[in-house]
Amino acid sequence: MRYLGLDLGTKTLGLAMTDKLGIIASPYKVLRYFDVNKLIDELIDIIHEEKVDELVLGLPKNMNNSLGFASERSLYFKELLENKIDLPIHLVDERLSTMEAENRLIFSDTRRDKRKQVIDAYAASIILETYLKSKKG
Repeated sequence: MRYLGLDLGTKTLGLAMTDKLGIIASPYKVLRYFDVNKLIDELIDIIHEEKVDELVLGLPKNMNNSLGFASERSLYFKELLENKIDLPIHLVDERLSTMEAENRLIFSDTRRDKRKQVIDAYAASIILETYLKSKKG
């Protein structure tokens, strides 16, 4: 079972992928976009190339557990994806995932300019790890 983790931002989509057994999540890549429909087409190509079975999309909740504008953007993106692909899409609370990704990158001594390029993929891997842990119980 192969999972693809997604961290949707206003200009980028961070991607993380599990190994073929669906056990280990790793940062995959960051896609920059201006048109969400072209982004979805690019994402579908990756899904087919990598033989992805399920998607895990971050849902950015507010600290008080309410849904704001960023959550609405993710829910809309999920709806667009569901209209184009027939794969399960799981939503995962992604609060503080970017902060945790930043901390991991700082801890591993990644330079600031490099962190900016990869942070969304690392956040996607944290989202994917969260989902995998929840499946284990």
